[in-house]
Amino acid sequence: MESSSEINLEIKMKRRIFISTGEVSGDWHGAILIEALRDRAALRGMELEIIGLGGDRMAAAGASLLGNTVGIGSIGAVEAIPYILPTIRLQENAKKMLKKSPPDVAVLIDYMMPNQGMGYFAKRVLNIPVVYYIAPQEWVWSFNDKNTRAIAAFTDKLLAIFPQEAVYYEKQGTNVQWVGHPFVDLMTKIPDRPTARKMLGIAADELVITLLPASRTQELKDVMPIILKAAKIIQSQLPHVKFWLPLSLERYRPAVEKLLAEYEINATITSGESQIAISAADLVVSKSGTVNLETALLNVPQVILYRVSPITAWIARHIVKLQLPFISPVNLVNMESVVPEFVQNEAIPEAIAASALDLLINPQSRQTMLDGYARVSKSLGETGAINRVADSIIDYL
Repeated sequence: MESSSEINLEIKMKRRIFISTGEVSGDWHGAILIEALRDRAALRGMELEIIGLGGDRMAAAGASLLGNTVGIGSIGAVEAIPYILPTIRLQENAKKMLKKSPPDVAVLIDYMMPNQGMGYFAKRVLNIPVVYYIAPQEWVWSFNDKNTRAIAAFTDKLLAIFPQEAVYYEKQGTNVQWVGHPFVDLMTKIPDRPTARKMLGIAADELVITLLPASRTQELKDVMPIILKAAKIIQSQLPHVKFWLPLSLERYRPAVEKLLAEYEINATITSGESQIAISAADLVVSKSGTVNLETALLNVPQVILYRVSPITAWIARHIVKLQLPFISPVNLVNMESVVPEFVQNEAIPEAIAASALDLLINPQSRQTMLDGYARVSKSLGETGAINRVADSIIDYL
């Protein structure tokens, strides 16, 4: 029988990591990180306990969730209003639990404004090291340095996944390590086109377009109708086309089915499996986001669009005076227009459909995009990024 001192020693040797993120992409990045942390810690003879704010993927990877943040994310001033109080309540509850049993290190993944609050709390109240992995894209759209200074104030190390991100935050006085992008490794594990098609029951000669309209609730209203209108135009020109639509969250299924019926689009809905549906496709029509980079690394041509509410757009243009060179991560890597972007008033179904049809019919247009993808891939760093991230975090233990 173990003595109490032996039990206490075992408890002391187990290191605790707190991970804070939100939205679908953050949850996925968190889950991948958790797997790498456990593997790398085992090599050093460490046992980890991982707690966090995230979603089902992080929980499945072994994290004990202090709250689920996947369903309370948005883009835009107006769109964020319904989520402010739920986010505050969830974080206050998490802070109470963290005070009772503080972790050894805090890891923040994207999720800009909520994670600023968690970063200050971890540094000033818990007095623990803070690592920021996948920092907010201040380096793209910063209109003042307030948020950048805030991040630098509580962050012990920032692990950058884009070269431009590393340069920007380093100039602002942040301790930065450029680790490269984890997708470089992850996308090599996705089945190739013939295998993906076999898995989904798609014939080799079928023309397939994968639609990726929404990972946030607001996008079901602001983005998905535009994508479906464009799909209808494409369908009228190419009647043999088949559409696939992987759900980012299963709870979106009723709304998605309703919209597909409304716009008379016959699409095969899948639960998850977005990377397989991308790999199997001839073309992807997608909202802007992390998934654009997945599509590029899987070498599938794509058309990208995004729209927020008119009020949010007006605030961004006239009050914040926001100026974005690009919105898609694919174009941001080298600050180069590799994939077509249709944003706000330019997100017109006819224009989107014309761009999509050009990529499907014109071999030169496809090849130009694939050449751009090669440059993007080269700029994302060497393989092993997620292990470098895990090792850097474990160093603080």
